[in-house]
Amino acid sequence: MNFLRNLLAAILGCLVAFGILFVMFFLFASLLGSGEESVVVKKNSVLELQLQLPVNDYVGNRDKDPFALFAGSSQGLDEILNAIAIAKEDDDIKGISINNTFLMAGLAQTQEIRRALEDFKESRKFIYTYSDFYMQKDYYLASVADSIFINPVGVLDFKGLSSEVLFFKNLQEKTGVKMEVIRHGKYKSAVEPFLSNEMSEANRTQIKELISSLWMSMIDEISLGRNISPENLNAIADTLGGRTPELAKSTGLIDGIAFYDQYENSLRRAIGILESEDLNVINLDDYVIRANKKIKKTGKDKIAVIFAQGEILYGEGGADVIGQGIMTKAIRKAKEDEDIKAIVLRVDSPGGSALVSDIIWREIELAKEAKPVVVSMGNVAASGGYYISAGAHKIFAEPTTITGSIGVFGTIPNMAELANDIGINAEQVGTNQNSIDYSIFEPMTDEFRKVVQEGVEDVYETFLSRVSTGRGISIAEADSLAQGRVWSGVEAKRLGLVDELGNLQDAISEAASMAELEEYGIKKYPRYKTGIEKLMEDLGGMSAQTKQSFIKEEIGLETYAILKQVKAVMEQKGVQARMPFVLDIK
Repeated sequence: MNFLRNLLAAILGCLVAFGILFVMFFLFASLLGSGEESVVVKKNSVLELQLQLPVNDYVGNRDKDPFALFAGSSQGLDEILNAIAIAKEDDDIKGISINNTFLMAGLAQTQEIRRALEDFKESRKFIYTYSDFYMQKDYYLASVADSIFINPVGVLDFKGLSSEVLFFKNLQEKTGVKMEVIRHGKYKSAVEPFLSNEMSEANRTQIKELISSLWMSMIDEISLGRNISPENLNAIADTLGGRTPELAKSTGLIDGIAFYDQYENSLRRAIGILESEDLNVINLDDYVIRANKKIKKTGKDKIAVIFAQGEILYGEGGADVIGQGIMTKAIRKAKEDEDIKAIVLRVDSPGGSALVSDIIWREIELAKEAKPVVVSMGNVAASGGYYISAGAHKIFAEPTTITGSIGVFGTIPNMAELANDIGINAEQVGTNQNSIDYSIFEPMTDEFRKVVQEGVEDVYETFLSRVSTGRGISIAEADSLAQGRVWSGVEAKRLGLVDELGNLQDAISEAASMAELEEYGIKKYPRYKTGIEKLMEDLGGMSAQTKQSFIKEEIGLETYAILKQVKAVMEQKGVQARMPFVLDIK
């Protein structure tokens, strides 16, 4: 009896605790509901841009989710751009201060933020920037500013781009675990690290051309921002002419060397207030709450913006994974909603499952029958990312977008050597000639390799046909641009793989023009799990994100990156339409 009484008391206590917890949550939600009123922007304020969290194109409709702070630790590019646009028209905001180190955004995302800041400057408001460390991407963003300041003992990294690719052939030989590789495409080098100990000339060529194109896009914009010729900027990079604050100032990369309190006085002077007066600064996170309440575009007619970000994997998908489940629902909703007159698909993906890519491609084809479909490419829209884009009526890419990579491959782990070394012998029995499955404990047979190779070739031919039909070119022309080769947005435009160079807003404007809309609102898809859903998952145990953070902290970022790369390859299922390598641009 005592046991049952104690058990019931414990259950009742848990229910009461959860009830109190939910009441507290909903009280908190009601307070957040009046977020706009809680964010006060004083007169003569400065908007401070600190982008110290990873930047995703889209983090969900957080303005409608009072528990958004539990949904994850990232910033939405769409929210950042909207906040800058609202600040341009906000009389209380006199300027922007960029105070950032180690920007965790892709190059194309950085380019979009930079262009939003260029537009902000048309209001004749100032942009100043300060940092202790300017890494190259941070400096690229900072170069839009009217004045650039650095700490007296700070560092400015300006030396040109490089890329590192890891190779694992020796590791495989030492461990007895290797990846069996079946591929199509001279440049399809996603699997090269498992076949060789060094980079092939084909791979070296494409990487050199790719990063050179990206660098020139950066240099051209820095040149305009700093009034330094591209030739001189390359000379500065070659001689490390910005490695100290004094050198950076003498070469014109920066305007001032100052401690932070001195920088704050520069902000006061720019506003026109005395150094003795308080400096009113509002951070970006708070201002986003205010900006999200202000709609820039309105109207009964809508344009749907569907965000496809992350690897393409079979399943439902989510904020960091493109699955056929979440994408199919989003595309169909946009197609069937009579108020939606056009669709913009925003793609930021290195690719993944060829099957899922084709499923999404089909949904785009069906949507095209009902309304215009325009693609906006973000940081990466390669391989499977290009696959789902190819059929759109029009494709936009940033100059710094990495795209193309039209090719496929298959990788299958095999540990026959390790099994032999440690004394494992696998025996199989089947009813038919081909009924026995592939075993990772036995060497791959020629017959099995032939079957997989046929599958790879079939998917490649299908991929080419999708590109051929979508881009209005022959199969032979598509094949000449394919072979897994990657291109920058600039090169993709020259080759006809994309139609225009431009950002997401350019793609939205084109979709509006195709739908003959002058006034319209924006409706964003897909729906991600809300903050309360995420919170309840976390209460049930350590979330995947928390586990990842813990592992990163314990083994370090570089080791974690290698572990993640190997794990991703080991988990690949089916034929892959995937980015040809993990590109670590520095």
